Amino acid sequence: QVQLVESGGGLVQPGGSLRLSCAASGSIFSINAMGWYRQAPGKQRELVAAISSASSTTYSDSVKGRFTISRDNAKNTVYLQMNSLKPEDTAVYYCNAGGVFSGGNYYISNYWGQGTQVTVSS
Repeated sequence: QVQLVESGGGLVQPGGSLRLSCAASGSIFSINAMGWYRQAPGKQRELVAAISSASSTTYSDSVKGRFTISRDNAKNTVYLQMNSLKPEDTAVYYCNAGGVFSGGNYYISNYWGQGTQVTVSS
């Protein structure tokens, strides 16, 4: 089993920044790639960004150039730096760990964090 704990969400004005963190514990030897997803009210959960064990990355078109995913393997933690935030970025952000990163795509595992709310509003 893998446990994931997200943090760093909150309320921010348009144009502002936030950094999300996802710390993994438990059977962490099974963790390879990790990803961030988000779900806005009334919408499906969507991929925001993912990172492989070798730090290859992929991003959704809507966040390219604004968000950066990174990882600290020594701390078993993945980060999502979010800059130039827009109201449409408002959502609950979830961490997924242990998926497969292949061909620039991320395939989810069953391990999810509890989510952290990001609200972008003036």
